[in-house]
Formats: sequence, C-alpha cells, structure tokens
Amino acid sequence: MTIAAHNTGRTFVSATAGQAQSSLAERLGIKPNQVVQEIGYDADTDEELRSSIESVSTNELVDEDYDDVVDTVLLWWREDDGDLFDALSDALTTLADGGHIWLLTPKAGREGHVEPSDILEAAQTAGLSQTKSISAAQEWSGTRLVSPKARR
Repeated sequence: MTIAAHNTGRTFVSATAGQAQSSLAERLGIKPNQVVQEIGYDADTDEELRSSIESVSTNELVDEDYDDVVDTVLLWWREDDGDLFDALSDALTTLADGGHIWLLTPKAGREGHVEPSDILEAAQTAGLSQTKSISAAQEWSGTRLVSPKARR
C-alpha cells in the first residue's frame, strides 16, 4: 500500500493502492450494498481481502450467527476443518436466490490445502456447481459455487 506524507502532516493512501485493494473484492464480484457472510474466520485468513470486501460492499462482514439473507458467503476452509459438504449445506441456508459461495482454501503446497477433487465432490453433493476458480489472495485460492439455474 502506498502512503505519502505532505508537509501538512497529513497522510493519504494513493488512488492506485485503493484501486488495487478494491480490485480484490471486485474479482470476487462484490458490489456496493451487498451483505457478505464470513464463515471460518481464523488467524490465517487474509486481512487485505476482508478489508477490500468491506470497502467495496460498504458493509461490515457478518458472521455465521447472522440469520438474515446474504448475497455472498465467504467460506474460509482448511483440510482439517471437518466435513465440507456439511459446511456448504449450512452456508446455503442464508444465501439469497442468485447468491453465491466463495470457497477459500489454502493454495497448493500450503498447510490445510484441499484437493480440487474433494471440493468438486462436496459441491456436487450439496447441489452446487463450480463456475470459477481464482487466486483470491497471496495464500488462498477461491472457488465460486452457485446453485444450478434450474433450482434458483
């Protein structure tokens, strides 16, 4: 992040740093006024991505106890977190029609990595389709999951 100080004593973040941060959330398709539910937050989650999502959505992330409808679920998941099918099924309970789940898993070679075949199997069993995979953050891969159109 670029920070510059002027002789006025004030600091500011450059437009390019703000744009770079916003682009993280925009790559996930986050839009202003969306409600994003975060599940699986832990010390290893990417704070820059979280901050970018809050900045673009203009809302704070809501946690797993939130019981209203959400536009997007951000699910941080590691290999030892339990049953991925159960987690995806639970994430669907508050998801709005047309909403999606971003499953964030540690990148290959990192502790907690989840095999793509395990993601695919759990998603299909939960009735979800994988539509996109991206490098969501330095240590995290993102898989976008949606309900098939016929079910929406």
